Amino acid sequence: MKTIAIVIASLIALSGAAHAADATAPVKEIMDATGSNWADNNNDWTDIFDASRLDHLYSKDFVARYHAAAQFPAADDDGISPFDYDVIVNGQDACPLEDITTTAAPPVDGTTEVTVRFKKSACSDAPDAKDYTTVRFEVVEEAGQAVIDDIVTENIETQARDSLKATMALIAKGQ
Repeated sequence: MKTIAIVIASLIALSGAAHAADATAPVKEIMDATGSNWADNNNDWTDIFDASRLDHLYSKDFVARYHAAAQFPAADDDGISPFDYDVIVNGQDACPLEDITTTAAPPVDGTTEVTVRFKKSACSDAPDAKDYTTVRFEVVEEAGQAVIDDIVTENIETQARDSLKATMALIAKGQ
């Protein structure tokens, strides 16, 4: 009898894991847009924070912080974005992205860290042109969907990790 109970419990656990949201799906959509933005032949910039993406790719907390930060646009010409740089490439300039890899770690306390590495300056003659950029997406599940709760970049100079949610909180405070 105990064996049957264990088998049933295992099957229930496995079926729940099989139905878990794909943590890489929202990250893939953002990276596809970012890759397209920096492609050689792209004339149309895709806003990774447009209303439709905010609605389905990001957590409620992330969206609230974005809207608070958006009250302080970084540039007067668009009057929309709180950023004056591409938050994924962590800069204003990049080449077509190369060698993109995506790896999802096992979930910890309901958060899956999805790490994306790519070369953003391969077309440059700079000494660090072949270096990889690493971006970590913290993905959570809300209403059965995987959504991005934070985007964390690595500061090349200090090796510190910079949270976009923390940056948005500072922008919202006028800093």
